Amino acid sequence: MLRVGLFLLTNLAIIVVAFIVMSLLGVGSMLDEAGGLNLTNLLIISFIFGMASSLVALLMSKTIAKWSTKAVIIQEPRNQVERWLLNEVRDMATRAGIDMPDVAIFPMTQANAFATGWNRNKALVAVSTGMLERFTKDEIKAVMGHEIGHVANGDMVTLTLIQGVVNTFVIFFARIIGYAVDKFVFRSESGVGIGYFVVSIVMQIVLGILASTIVMWFSRRREFIADYAGAELGGKAGMISALRRLKAESGVPDQMPESMNAFGINSGARKGLKALFMSHPPLDDRIKALEAANI
Repeated sequence: MLRVGLFLLTNLAIIVVAFIVMSLLGVGSMLDEAGGLNLTNLLIISFIFGMASSLVALLMSKTIAKWSTKAVIIQEPRNQVERWLLNEVRDMATRAGIDMPDVAIFPMTQANAFATGWNRNKALVAVSTGMLERFTKDEIKAVMGHEIGHVANGDMVTLTLIQGVVNTFVIFFARIIGYAVDKFVFRSESGVGIGYFVVSIVMQIVLGILASTIVMWFSRRREFIADYAGAELGGKAGMISALRRLKAESGVPDQMPESMNAFGINSGARKGLKALFMSHPPLDDRIKALEAANI
């Protein structure tokens, strides 16, 4: 019930934000008085809804992350491991030029970690219990440096903007195709008919899948940069060792919630066309890139 409620709340927030912006801009219907497409209004509407969905998701990212992974923020360290983790993150955050992020631990036997947050100075970094139990301190430090790198580089905000632009064009072109099919195939004479709505929905799904490869390409590139940050902040040997250990444990079923896969340290491997939809590069490629890096 909580999951459904959060989903409905997120979508309601998107609709409310979109309509408020549309009212402020005085944007009306996407159709003109003659029943044709008003491309200017359509583009503005597409941009508002496309960006609103991404921005609302970004603003709620910490809440969603904590809820979906059951992450618990360390308020006061309960043991030496938590005290050490806080001190290391504080030191790396200072060196990276950002405010101290919230540090959390989430219950997961799979070794993983993530960073999220709408602002580089209001971020959250988290590590799984499995990683804390099996990885060495040098490896954990490098992984947290990787996550600090994501925060310092503003990856969450940049990814949100890219997703918003992609959403805009998906909505825009899906409506144009839907309108064209409705007029020339279904022969609707005034306004838009059922053909427009059916085709627009289908094309939004198809174009959305194709456009996601653009977002995933950027996501893969940011992982290499975050690996370099992990090597610089936490140690090159520790970062390479952590990636090798992740590779050794790659046979473990993925336990990270699907909505958080792109934010984790690793999202598994895919082959063929499926590789275009990977949020992370293959671990072998990341290890080779680090070994060749002059850090």
